[in-house]
Amino acid sequence: MVQAIPDKLYFRIGEVADLTEVPAYVLRYWESEFKLLRPKKNPAGQRLYRKRDVELVLRIKSLLYGERLTLEGAKKRLLAESRGEAEPPEAWAREAAYGEALKRVRGRLEAIRSLLSRDHHR
Repeated sequence: MVQAIPDKLYFRIGEVADLTEVPAYVLRYWESEFKLLRPKKNPAGQRLYRKRDVELVLRIKSLLYGERLTLEGAKKRLLAESRGEAEPPEAWAREAAYGEALKRVRGRLEAIRSLLSRDHHR
């Protein structure tokens, strides 16, 4: 369960990780992938997230883990949202269908790997 975001000016990366349940190393990776996620840094180089940065982390988490979008799909959705554009629902459905197809392919590949590994150990 995600906690409410406290009313503070800045949050350190550990606090953001706790609030969003996203590990700090993932937050740093997302900074490199999502141009909208750019926390300030203090003179010591520590990241300082604003409340809107924390909200953006939660949105990215929702897109990637909740809606199962790819990184590219999440970037496109965030860009459209930041411009006030609504991406057509058929695009969302298409992206979700890709995610489902990838899950099926992954499942089949894992089954094949299991069969091969079982045959190899005979």
